[in-house]
Amino acid sequence: MNTLQAVVLGAVQGITEFLPISSSGHLVLLQSLWHIRSDGLLFVTLLHVGTLVAVCFVMRRELAALARNPLGWMGRMVLVALLPTFVMGAVFEEFFDGLFQSPVTLGFEFVITGVVLWWMDTVANGDKLEADMTASDAFWIGVLQGVAIFPALSRSGLTIAAGLWRGLDKEAAGRFSFLLSIPAILGATLVELEEWLEAPSHATGLALGPAAAGVVAAALAGYLSAKGTLWVLKRSRMRVFAVYVWALAAFVFADQLFWHHWFPPLW
Repeated sequence: MNTLQAVVLGAVQGITEFLPISSSGHLVLLQSLWHIRSDGLLFVTLLHVGTLVAVCFVMRRELAALARNPLGWMGRMVLVALLPTFVMGAVFEEFFDGLFQSPVTLGFEFVITGVVLWWMDTVANGDKLEADMTASDAFWIGVLQGVAIFPALSRSGLTIAAGLWRGLDKEAAGRFSFLLSIPAILGATLVELEEWLEAPSHATGLALGPAAAGVVAAALAGYLSAKGTLWVLKRSRMRVFAVYVWALAAFVFADQLFWHHWFPPLW
């Protein structure tokens, strides 16, 4: 992997981590198109560090409030939301790992993400803010975050949609989604780091220059993406992204059915 590829992968990771179009789905897509493995788990871990820095900066006020009162209402809501996410990830870990290794369902997942995004623009803005959330609201948002472990199901898209379904204001749903992304990204980073430490040979060929460039690109793109997502969400412009992911799905299906060049065949 060269520096340009690392920067592109980093920028794509940062942009798609918070825009509701699936970061993992795009990384799988690009790696398939370029026939690269992104030099293994260590590089993916480093990209997650970049996006983690970005979202922590965007959510710095909310994090400061949580630090002052970690067992307050918002802290408890975050814990309730994380519980189903953790359980689903632990129970279905091997199943989801297999999907990343052989992304045969990638096109279907992009289709589902598009349907969710299209639906989000049809929903009236709710009146709940984060302080008005119930434990049931947080739980269902956490369930949808657990479902989003599929490569091309957007984590931010599904969690924001769950918030809208539960009556949250659109910006409040976006902020809570980003707040939940911090432990989610941190957890994924720690899991990837543990796997790399168990088999460090996966990092063979990872050069410092491309890795650093990818991390910086992920952090900068992630910051801009998080701010942009809140702006777009408030103005109900999600259908643009729905059309985009459907176009990606059509490309994946075309290759699986006719070209057989980048993706596993459907049957």
